[in-house]
Amino acid sequence: MLLTLALPICGAQLAQAAIGVVDTMMAGRFGATTLAAVSVGNSLWAPLMLFMTGTLMGLTPIVAHLLGGQRNGDIARAVHQALWVALALGLAAAVLLHTVVAPIFELMNVPPDTARESRAYLAAVAFGMPGIALFQALRAFSDGMNHTRPALWISLIGLAVNVPSNFVLIYGGDGLIDLFGDALPAFAGELPALGALGCGIATAISMWTMALAMAYYTARGRSYEDVALWQRLHRPSGAGIRELVVVGMPIGVAIFVEVTLFTLIALFVASLGEVTVGAHQIALSYTSLLFMLPLSLGMALTVRVGNTLGQGRLAHARHVAWNGVAISVVIAAMNSLVLWTTAPTVIALYTANPDIQALTLTIIALAVLFQLSDSLQVNLAGALRGYKDTRIVMVITVLSYWIVGLGGGHWLGTRGLGSLTGPLGVHGYWIGLIAGLSTAALLLGWRLKRIG
Repeated sequence: MLLTLALPICGAQLAQAAIGVVDTMMAGRFGATTLAAVSVGNSLWAPLMLFMTGTLMGLTPIVAHLLGGQRNGDIARAVHQALWVALALGLAAAVLLHTVVAPIFELMNVPPDTARESRAYLAAVAFGMPGIALFQALRAFSDGMNHTRPALWISLIGLAVNVPSNFVLIYGGDGLIDLFGDALPAFAGELPALGALGCGIATAISMWTMALAMAYYTARGRSYEDVALWQRLHRPSGAGIRELVVVGMPIGVAIFVEVTLFTLIALFVASLGEVTVGAHQIALSYTSLLFMLPLSLGMALTVRVGNTLGQGRLAHARHVAWNGVAISVVIAAMNSLVLWTTAPTVIALYTANPDIQALTLTIIALAVLFQLSDSLQVNLAGALRGYKDTRIVMVITVLSYWIVGLGGGHWLGTRGLGSLTGPLGVHGYWIGLIAGLSTAALLLGWRLKRIG
């Protein structure tokens, strides 16, 4: 049951991540400045989106509890409160992208041409932020109802819209010719190439496409008939919004902390040279891809634990939680094996530079070590979220990631182990990651044992 829920979630995560990958690849084909503008812009809007997504994920255990307790009549009200919160978060994110990017670019000393294109890109993406927030709220509802496949198919629709939109809007008439050949009318070849702005518009279009498709599916799908989600719209309720914020906001903060951990490490590593930066990014890219499966299992575990608790079966909920943790150990072993055996081949796909390849292999060796703790911590957190125990997860995440992981990694990277070693460089930061993830796994395991 867990894997049945988890695999579509994994596919949806990969499809949504692919939109960012496609944007970067197609922007790079247009020009170096456009690539830099889109990359810098992604580093600003992606954390905002992940914070919104995490906060709205609080709806999943709420719906799961109501469904398990056969309180279907209360689900629509809870979902509508989440939609009001999603709309508010999306509008707030749009305003931030319009107002704070210029000062940030000045602080970061972004080159003027890159800053100009990135501002245009973010202004376009801003229009899509309410759409992606509404989609994530409806996705959290569907996941809580044990229906995880719709998010997969609709994410693929978003990707399918994004690719041709990028061709037309980034490259203009040349993009249309690439897609449809010379059979196009003459005026089509004269469409302007918008570069980074076009990429932002395409991203916003795909965001709203997913939101509208998810709304249509939840309105017409037979699986949601008992909920009557769109029969009437419930007004904002202080109690309903408060419940979502109390459960969801700590999830959003925890995800934001995790994102900033890797962002800050990337900034610290940037001073160690191009070879080191390249090796770090390749290792991080590959391990992040493998992380999607344990992450998806953790999200599925939230649903199953929430359903069981809603039914009042406390002992069975404990069994489901620890059974999921045991499965996460198996997945960690599989990921470690895949990582170790395929690393040379995969690294060669990223780069032909022998220095980068050699350094990446040494980092991958460390990454193999934290597959267990990484899989454990994300699934323990998923089980705890099924209990709606999200604030302690947030506290543990902050302490483990920022103090142990980032603080310890920076110490090892710049100072080493006192008289025993010199500065460990990039390896010190990855050892810090191992320590931080292991600390999180131990503390989250202790917490689940106490409440489970």
